[in-house]
Amino acid sequence: MEPERAGAGAAVNLDGGGPGIVGAEEEQNVLQELSELPVETTAGKRPTCSRCSRPQKVCLCPFLPVNPLNISTSLYIVQHPAEGNRVLRTVPLLAACLPADKCKVFIGRRFNEDSFTWKPEHLEPDHRVGSSQLCQEKMDRTRELQRRHPELAAVCHSLSTFVLYPGPEANNLEELELDPALSPYNIIIIDGTWSQAKGMFYGNSLFRFPKQVQLKTSLSSQYIIRTQPTNTCLSTLECAAFALSLVEKNHCIHEVILRPLQALCSFQLQHGAQIHHSKEHLIKNGLYAKSMPKNKRKLNRMERLVNNVKV
Repeated sequence: MEPERAGAGAAVNLDGGGPGIVGAEEEQNVLQELSELPVETTAGKRPTCSRCSRPQKVCLCPFLPVNPLNISTSLYIVQHPAEGNRVLRTVPLLAACLPADKCKVFIGRRFNEDSFTWKPEHLEPDHRVGSSQLCQEKMDRTRELQRRHPELAAVCHSLSTFVLYPGPEANNLEELELDPALSPYNIIIIDGTWSQAKGMFYGNSLFRFPKQVQLKTSLSSQYIIRTQPTNTCLSTLECAAFALSLVEKNHCIHEVILRPLQALCSFQLQHGAQIHHSKEHLIKNGLYAKSMPKNKRKLNRMERLVNNVKV
């Protein structure tokens, strides 16, 4: 149908003159057809629960705590824009378990001046500037960041903040000795696919300021209706549940937050969803249906999955 769409677009060219002129009668017909197109409304959409963000017929509020959990730690969820379009998201369930001022979501991919690195060659030859002006440009962009995300920028520079992202430089959160003088703590969690999270973590120098931490848990994810890279990769909700229970020194927090996730997975499985094993599990057991990648980097990554090497 693409050729027809292109033709229709050309027919609405009413600039006048030339072989593309549309007569008054034909113009009127086109306008009439446009006026008869259906207007998109929300009438066909299912009503959504204001608390758990699920359709009302499959509301998960009975599995949420009656009152938000009483915590001192603040969560800052940095969410990739594409994550908001997914149907089965865990962040709304996480937010529904916590006080509104203790779980804040920032949507975007770039949160600092590194979204564009200024270089002299980016300017026209006759308008190149010295290093001092380039530094000033960088400072202006930093101030712009602080104007757009003042709270996030301040949190990243706080000694009380952790950024939860695994890596060789990360400290195990379970083994950290928390300083009571720095309490209450802040935890930044990146929400997205693993490739999206990696791009956001390394693409924002703002996330270099907080202490980087990771979870040492060997538990498998209970988010079994979505494929994870490895057996120990956790959803955003699970990461938050583990981290909060450690920082708050209250294991009940972990149990309460996981309850709606368990209910979500149970409901989906009862209505036709399939259990998703991790990519690591599928490869090791010869169940990986897709063809192996030809790209050497991706192939090496899959070999590390099989050999239990952290990727």
